[in-house]
Amino acid sequence: MADAAVIFDVDGVLLELTRAEEDAFFAPFEMRYGLTGLSRDWDSYRTRNDEDIIAEILATHNLAVSESAAIIAEYIEVLRDGIGTDALMPAEIPGARKLLAELAGGPLLGVATANLVAAARLRLEAQGLWNSVSQLAFGAEGGGHKRQTVARAIAASGLPIDRIVYIGDNLNDVEAGLGNGVHFIGFSVDGSRRQKFAEAGARHTSSNHETTLRLIREMLT
Repeated sequence: MADAAVIFDVDGVLLELTRAEEDAFFAPFEMRYGLTGLSRDWDSYRTRNDEDIIAEILATHNLAVSESAAIIAEYIEVLRDGIGTDALMPAEIPGARKLLAELAGGPLLGVATANLVAAARLRLEAQGLWNSVSQLAFGAEGGGHKRQTVARAIAASGLPIDRIVYIGDNLNDVEAGLGNGVHFIGFSVDGSRRQKFAEAGARHTSSNHETTLRLIREMLT
């Protein structure tokens, strides 16, 4: 049994969210209700979590929040029908595949994402990355802020927090990592974003996954 775990955010750390994947998320709102022009600024929503965003959009437009399950099912169907084609191919963050391979056989690997797990699975499978993180996969299901999603992954790991590393690319990931007391790495190729992570309390940042791997090994040694 692994004596440590590394938990990854998906978008911005393992995959780059594409415009086509955003289109897939919003497609059910247009197909069902003719809603277009919905905000793609994920931080503009009250809670950066796909399940909560769907409910918020429905409530904002005076639509039944009880329709959330149907919207989710249609979103997954849109992804499943198009994923892997030229029009809807997820994009790997450079070095993500090698990072997961380097960690294989060591710590337990997982994900904590604001995306629904079913969607994250389809997207990661398209790049051959899902099997590496499938044993500890948590997403938007159950709602809540990223701190809560990460907490669910930590609890499921059964490991002490000083043996867990969380890697994210957003300020809410900084809060999630620090708030749960685990080791945290703020990942971004953008220097200004890394500076914001540091200002928010992140002690460790990375601009490439060679650095990410080195930090993980230092934290878990």
